Amino acid sequence: FEKDTVDFWNLNKKQGTVQFAHLMSAGSGGVFAEYAALHEHVVFKKTGGHKTALNEVQTVRVYQPDAKAAYYIADITILLTAASNAEVKLLEYRYGGLGLRATPEWNKTNSVVLTSEGKARKEADGSTAKWCMIQGSLNGDSAGLVMMSYPANYNHPEPLRVWPEDMNGRGDVFLNFSPTKNRNWTISPGKEYLLRYRFLVFNDRFTGKQADAAWQNFATPPVIHIKKEPQK
Repeated sequence: FEKDTVDFWNLNKKQGTVQFAHLMSAGSGGVFAEYAALHEHVVFKKTGGHKTALNEVQTVRVYQPDAKAAYYIADITILLTAASNAEVKLLEYRYGGLGLRATPEWNKTNSVVLTSEGKARKEADGSTAKWCMIQGSLNGDSAGLVMMSYPANYNHPEPLRVWPEDMNGRGDVFLNFSPTKNRNWTISPGKEYLLRYRFLVFNDRFTGKQADAAWQNFATPPVIHIKKEPQK
C-alpha cells in the first residue's frame, strides 16, 4: 500500500492493525440474529501518522433453518473496498482470508477432516476446495461443522490452510479458506469485492454426501417462479 509492505496481523512489527470502526446494524427475529460491522485496516506510515488502506464490512447472520434440525447456520459476508485512491495488493501468503481455531478438545486422534475433493487432513493443506468439514468427539458426544465457499468468491474453489497432524504436539485443529495462498489479489479503488461463506454447525455426525448437499443448497440461487396473469 503506497509502496509500504504492511503486516496487519503481527502487531509487534508495528506496521499496521485492523480495528473495529463502528457497528452498522444489529437485529434479530423469531429464528435469526445478525449484525454488520465496519473494520478498518490501518497502516502505520513510516513517515509518521497512520492511514486507512482498506475498509471491510462484515455481516453475520445466525439461524436454525428448522426447529427440529440438529444444526445451525452462520452466513458471513465480507465486503472489501479500498479506503483511498491507492490500490491495496494482498500478497500471496500461506495464511489469510477466513479461518477458525477449533475446540481444544479436538486433536489428531479424535477428529477428522474431509474436503469437497475427498482429501483428509494429511492432504488437505494447500489443496483447493468448495467446502471443508471437521468433526469429532466433543463433551462425550459427536459434533462438527462444514465451512463453505461461494462460487463467486475470489479464487474459488479456494486454497486451504490446514494445520498438520502434529501441530503443538497434539494435532490442534485450524481450518482456513485462504484466497491469496497461491496468488496475489489487487483491491482497486472504486470497486467492491464480496466474499460469501457459510458455516453449518451440527450435532452427531455428517457424511460427505450431506456436506456436499449443504454446499449445493448454499451455492445454487433459489429459483423464483413468476406467475403471469392471462392477457385480457
